[in-house]
Amino acid sequence: MAKLLDDVVGEFSRLPGIGRRTALRLAMHLLRMEEHDVELMSRAILRFRTDIRYCSCCNNLSDSDKCEICSDPTRDHSLVCVVEQVKDVLSIEQTRQYNGVYHVLGGVISPMQGIGPSDLKIDLLLDRIARGEVQEVVLALSTTVEGETTSFYIARRIHEYGNVKLTSIARGIGFGDELDYADELTIAHALHNRRPL
Repeated sequence: MAKLLDDVVGEFSRLPGIGRRTALRLAMHLLRMEEHDVELMSRAILRFRTDIRYCSCCNNLSDSDKCEICSDPTRDHSLVCVVEQVKDVLSIEQTRQYNGVYHVLGGVISPMQGIGPSDLKIDLLLDRIARGEVQEVVLALSTTVEGETTSFYIARRIHEYGNVKLTSIARGIGFGDELDYADELTIAHALHNRRPL
């Protein structure tokens, strides 16, 4: 393999979910693209990496100091959905079912990986609550041990403020799932979050 091709394949394969075969396909596709289009793509990636900011209010990605969601006056700013990563905001936004704002933690508490509460943007969330703008916080974190630990920690901290409603997204058996394949924690969440018909 030519060294230039090998270098490009090596760089692409550093991306999550991209193996060497997929990286080779991407590299070969770039080779077939017009040089101008490859240049536009390269500039967009470089600009994204150098110019992207984090919203000073919610820690979401932004082109400026405040993200589009936090700047939108039509959204309910008293309702804050707490998520782990920016990709979670994108997932929820695609449903078009939520009109509140967000708070991106930047991860979850994970002692095994050396991530504690001070490594996350929890204090930024608590500052928002302390200003009195927030009436409800929806915890939308993963159901992993780390996600549950983070939810418990945040819930304990939010309860110090007393007047903020704390909820979490429903958890349990998904539509079309069978009980045989669900683990005990998932079934327990489904029973706990049952609703009347």
